[in-house]
Amino acid sequence: MANTNLVELAPQPLYAQIKETLRARILDGAYPPHSRMPSEHELCAMFGVSRITVRQALGDLQKEGLVFKLHGKGTFVSKPRAFQNVTSLQGFAEAMSSMGYEIVNQLRRFRVTKADRHIAAKLGLPEGANVTEIRRVRLLNREPVSLELTWLPESLGKRLANADLATRDIFLILENDCGVALGHADVSIDAMLADDEIVNALRVEEGSPVLRIERTTHDAQGTPIDFEYLYFRGDAFQYRLRVDREKAAQPRARGRSQTRKTQ
Repeated sequence: MANTNLVELAPQPLYAQIKETLRARILDGAYPPHSRMPSEHELCAMFGVSRITVRQALGDLQKEGLVFKLHGKGTFVSKPRAFQNVTSLQGFAEAMSSMGYEIVNQLRRFRVTKADRHIAAKLGLPEGANVTEIRRVRLLNREPVSLELTWLPESLGKRLANADLATRDIFLILENDCGVALGHADVSIDAMLADDEIVNALRVEEGSPVLRIERTTHDAQGTPIDFEYLYFRGDAFQYRLRVDREKAAQPRARGRSQTRKTQ
């Protein structure tokens, strides 16, 4: 007799019951991150079902991001993704440390260079103006999760030359060491394929999907002070935000009686 051990649920398709059973085992740690799942053949024998049914269950788990497949090697449990809310202006380490993660930065470059047209426009500077460029890899629990490219006006960037960029957020350095009051940031998010620099920095395969964040931060007076490209591994990180529905203002009810001018 097949040992199904299915989670007791209301009547639903068999593949969905298998999916929920495997999902529960992944979430409770029975199948830990990066471990290899039982093969399709083993799952068929375990649940007493056809391979088509098992593939449907695994397919749904893959869509949820709980498992991933490696050609010729099998199905593996995904590592839970860290996430950062974008409803408030926070540095990466500031957000992750509050959630119990260990953050370390690898400083790859600190130099003064000439701003190209795009960077100059974002910082409100003339093209070719001197800017400070900082490139760092952010490690989450000792694994690379993002590549951060930052440009600041040279006068401000010089003040970061002796700062502890290996453990601290640039935002906190600007606020606490430089006395700059941060105001707001303009953020855009898209996806791209990893190029050579990202492959090397994040230890991903060439052409892997990465999340790209473009962020321009302004001080409290609205002056742009920091422009960044943040490249996150798509398999390790999420940006989250909450969106409230803004209800249209209701028109004021007009009084039944109106004062008329006396002719």
